Amino acid sequence: MQARRWAAALVVTMAWLVPVGATGEAPLSAPEKRAVVEELGQAIEAAYVFPDKAKTLAAALQAHLETGDYDAVTDKAALARALTADLIEASNDLHFAVGVDPAWVADQAAKQDPIRAAALRDEERRREARQNFGFAGLRYLGGNIAYVDLTHFADPELGYDAAAAAMRFIENGDAVIYDLRYNNGGHLEMAQLLASQLFRGDKDQELFDYYYTLDGRRVERGQWVLPALPAKRLTGKPVYILTGSTSFSAAEWFAYTLKKLGRATLVGERTAGGAHPVDRKPVGSDFFVQVPIGQIRDPVDGGDFEGQGVTPDHLLASADALAVAHRLALAELAKADPAKRADADWLAPELAARPQPSAAALKAIAGRYEGRRVDLVDGKLLYTWRERFRLTLEPLGGDLLAIEGVRDFRFRILRKGGKVIALEHLDRDGTTQTYARLD
Repeated sequence: MQARRWAAALVVTMAWLVPVGATGEAPLSAPEKRAVVEELGQAIEAAYVFPDKAKTLAAALQAHLETGDYDAVTDKAALARALTADLIEASNDLHFAVGVDPAWVADQAAKQDPIRAAALRDEERRREARQNFGFAGLRYLGGNIAYVDLTHFADPELGYDAAAAAMRFIENGDAVIYDLRYNNGGHLEMAQLLASQLFRGDKDQELFDYYYTLDGRRVERGQWVLPALPAKRLTGKPVYILTGSTSFSAAEWFAYTLKKLGRATLVGERTAGGAHPVDRKPVGSDFFVQVPIGQIRDPVDGGDFEGQGVTPDHLLASADALAVAHRLALAELAKADPAKRADADWLAPELAARPQPSAAALKAIAGRYEGRRVDLVDGKLLYTWRERFRLTLEPLGGDLLAIEGVRDFRFRILRKGGKVIALEHLDRDGTTQTYARLD
């Protein structure tokens, strides 16, 4: 069980990249720094996925030490930062990280005690629960498209119930969008669970094939589509994955494999390029090193994306990826079923890129209309009716205004001689009602 948890972890926690230093600590002596560098080299040689490169990395750190590059370093956190930078530079592998965490190092030894190990697992469960096991947002977009915002891939042993609830939530969508733009990775088993919903369960389909080092021995594993799931499968439904430059490790593998298998369309920016499974190894009594311990291969041609990243099918700024993926999904659904063309046409103004109107243009819309009014407050149009209900209006271009929280109708500005004369209530079915301007 323990091996399954960490061997599949493909995560760089941002806290690891900014090592914590103790306050008021005594300056590091030269012998102490030498001991850290030597023990770090030993840890890398024992665990790094590429044994020949491991010796080179250990030698590179030793060379930095001998040439005095660490002489000016006086505290543990600064040394960890310098060692991290030198390891990444020598390996071009962003998974490497050195940090200072004496409590964690002590916990590794304490895990030999079953009671302490159980307490640490409970602490991890509570920490994950506060993050909802990575499921930051679930909702349905216009056109019955399910949306999943996933910040990381939690250990499914801890997050299974949350994952099952999310999978059930999206099972009635006509398409699904997974937002992995800011996902730094996590456990490959969670990626396996979520990806399994996109394939048939009665046909063998491999998702990931990888090997890693465990206690000095090589372990090879393959992960396949699971035959039993807690939710309906989304077989045949369009899938879109949003990517960004901060999509890393397991997030990249989820996207890369589904693209290779022809099961998902990727939208956004090229990903970071961290393809290797990692483990965290103690170094002395205060330091640790996050070290890549294996390789993962895709099930199609055995490739990976280490150091290169995953290139989306639609390459564009990550900030624009959701709107573009939404448009693509609507178009794909309409192509398959012409009856859904109305959804695509209705939502097109909301999803189109558009310039913001000037302050003068917004001011021209503000005024009193039959039974309602529009006010300009802090640069926003506020729509009020019956003197108590108020919602924000969003300009959609072409004199169209969306109404906050309202999906089935919008307003259109009517003009005469360049002057706003009325608000037109425009229903989704095409019916209209006009409210004349009163001022």
